[in-house]
Amino acid sequence: MAFKFEKLRVWQKALELTSLVHNTTKLFPKDELFVLTSQIKRAADSVNLNIAEGSTGQSNREFVKFLRYALRSNIEVVSCIFIAKERDIISKENFEKIYSMSEEILAMISALIKRLENE
Repeated sequence: MAFKFEKLRVWQKALELTSLVHNTTKLFPKDELFVLTSQIKRAADSVNLNIAEGSTGQSNREFVKFLRYALRSNIEVVSCIFIAKERDIISKENFEKIYSMSEEILAMISALIKRLENE
């Protein structure tokens, strides 16, 4: 593995989230393509991308800053699935999978932030 982020379990889990969101949004109606579909995909990708980008920073403080961005994007994903649920465009199964995975990522990012701040 050439890049530090590839070894991070939280990055690997965030990569799984992007795939799950991508596959789930394939089932969204076409009129959501430039609205909710685009928003949730960008939010899920942002979780993954911010973890990667922050991991190559110069300091733990810099990494924590990007992890907080990732955390916010993760919460945005959860909000998007609630909107999708309200609009009746996401299955209960996919809602629960994304919610559970986002919850796990939230805990992982929070733990990593705490560890980095205490180093």
